[in-house]
Amino acid sequence: MWKWIQAFASPQNFYRISEKLIPWFLYPFIALTLVGLYWGLSVSPADYQQGDSVRIMYVHVPAAWMSLLIYVVMAIAGAIGLIWQIKLANVVASVSAPIGAAFTFLALVTGAVWGKPMWGTWWVWDARLTSELILLFLYLAYMSLNNAFDNPKTAAKASSVLAIVGLVNIPIIYYSVEWWNSLHQGSSVSVTKVSMQIDMFIALMLMSFAFKFLYGALVLMRGRDEVLVREQNSRWVKDIITGGQR
Repeated sequence: MWKWIQAFASPQNFYRISEKLIPWFLYPFIALTLVGLYWGLSVSPADYQQGDSVRIMYVHVPAAWMSLLIYVVMAIAGAIGLIWQIKLANVVASVSAPIGAAFTFLALVTGAVWGKPMWGTWWVWDARLTSELILLFLYLAYMSLNNAFDNPKTAAKASSVLAIVGLVNIPIIYYSVEWWNSLHQGSSVSVTKVSMQIDMFIALMLMSFAFKFLYGALVLMRGRDEVLVREQNSRWVKDIITGGQR
């Protein structure tokens, strides 16, 4: 079983299989985004307090969820690379960092746009906002550390340790509105409750799944390029470059 997993996770097999998988992530992303935007902008109602500004939620909340999810994936992949020395795990961790940073930045920007009419200011040093900003710095630090060494193995080890240590920030972000007094509203969606109108919930879930498919597509596309760079001296990569195989 372990040999099969190692064979499946080999860079060469990943490069071959990922090309076939990309459309299965890209097309659902496009479809879900179009339906989600239509549902969020046309079907779901305006909030009785926030009016139409609540529609920012359909981008802000899924982006914030993705910022947390991708960091967890990055840290787990880094740990797998550290413990079992699986090359593909390091590739996944490396290509996930800029994607996660982009989602985190999007969450912060849309949160500021949403916060201006609600709080009267673009930014407050709120526990949720501050810990999310720290998450962005963790992503940037990971990328900087990953590019700071000429040896890819050393870079992967150092950046993976940072990612694992940074996991402590994830529960702080998630529970910050419960642990401290916060201007940021609590979660309207959890495992046990959904405290929003059903059409709002549908639009939110559509955009949430759309972003997940986008992440999958981007990881596969960026991972293919990263694998070619890391395995550039391998025979199978040279065969691809010379047109010997796909």
